Amino acid sequence: MDTRQSFGMRNFGNVNLGDERRTRRLVQLVDLIVRHPGGTLPTKLNRPADVRAFYRLMNCEEVTHKVLMDSHANETRARIAALASGTVLILHDATELDYTSKLSLRDHLGQIGKGTNWGYICHNSLAVRADTDETLGLVSQILHHRPEVADDETIKQSRERQNRESRLWVRGVQACGPAPAGMRCVDVSDSLSDTFEYLFHEMTHYRHFVLRSREERRLETPLAGEEYLYKGLRKLRPQCQREIEVLASHGRRGRTTKMNVAFSPVHLAPPGKQLGEYEKVPLELWAVRVWEPKSPAGEEPLEWILLTNVPVTNAADAEERLDWYEKRPIIEEFHKGMKTGCGIETMQFEAIERLEPAIAVLSVVTTTLLRLRDAARAEDGDRRLATEVIDSEYVEVLGSYYGKRLTSKPTIRNFYMHVARLGGHQNRKADGYPGWLTLWRGWMKLESMLDGYRAAHAHRRKCGKT
Repeated sequence: MDTRQSFGMRNFGNVNLGDERRTRRLVQLVDLIVRHPGGTLPTKLNRPADVRAFYRLMNCEEVTHKVLMDSHANETRARIAALASGTVLILHDATELDYTSKLSLRDHLGQIGKGTNWGYICHNSLAVRADTDETLGLVSQILHHRPEVADDETIKQSRERQNRESRLWVRGVQACGPAPAGMRCVDVSDSLSDTFEYLFHEMTHYRHFVLRSREERRLETPLAGEEYLYKGLRKLRPQCQREIEVLASHGRRGRTTKMNVAFSPVHLAPPGKQLGEYEKVPLELWAVRVWEPKSPAGEEPLEWILLTNVPVTNAADAEERLDWYEKRPIIEEFHKGMKTGCGIETMQFEAIERLEPAIAVLSVVTTTLLRLRDAARAEDGDRRLATEVIDSEYVEVLGSYYGKRLTSKPTIRNFYMHVARLGGHQNRKADGYPGWLTLWRGWMKLESMLDGYRAAHAHRRKCGKT
């Protein structure tokens, strides 16, 4: 954490809310929320005056989701530009925000889940460094209301409908804007983005992308004698191998496995049925197939097929594209942080005009949870002193708690690993680096300890003691 300028100031200090006093108050409130991001708003802002101030701010016409998100996105773009060179990944994904219990908002929300709940499809675009996984911030957030669609809607009507959900992928990358000079920004997304409309937009707007394919596609030019993408790729021999860490999910056990990798240029033909808006022209891409030659008993073999317009001419290129795609779960961690860490679905606003800017504020605050993880894993974490980036009070309080176990001048990594211990991490070598949730739990405990530390010092000063 940079102590030279507060988080609130960096992200919202230049926002125009019609009155400088509003901007100053917003910065103050955001800095308070960053200290206690969990729980309901009264928990985040434990002084009633601050809670009331937050509600008043969210009720101002000038305080909108767009205004607040644009301010943060500009800060994110500045952080990207400051890197000067290298690759930044823009991770795109959506999550559902459930406000079913707020009946007063029902007319302004869309159906989510299986159609029985009400809320938003929240489409986020999160920038991270390709080399270090460092979270840079959001460059776009779209709050989408899923519309009610007539049963007799034609394909043409669906294709032309502006609020079509499949447009979100194109809208998301459009909102990100061009990459700064000298930087390569790569859009990374999961299989739901695999539409010809999205592929065509990325190609014709000269954006870089990698995504996971979800459907067999016809080829303009046969591959390995086959006229369809998957059939052709599955005939290719492995060109290298790659070890992958498989996360446990949906009944699948976590494990480390060796995967075969094959790659090839491909020439995709446009679909016969036009569901989106694009020109019916072939697209020249590269495909990377990653598959598990042998899986454990009872487990389905893993297979990923990635599509990209960044050339893949050798094994190193293929592994780099796979590296990029493997960063995609970071945005899933972000979504978990929005809900579990910041309690974004617990807000009790009765008007949509107040709820939406508050969603923007808490989404921006959520990026700090991922940065806790980034700090613990920083390349220079074992070389730089914690006090270079963390307020000395935090270091002093944590040192008082751990005594000799934490040195008098801890490094950044040593400091954060001990914060993680507060959150339940055992700090054993086999445990690896802590995730954001463990660090967040530890940080919340440290914040409480700091509050007690400050209260004790204030009491001592009041009693004339030093």
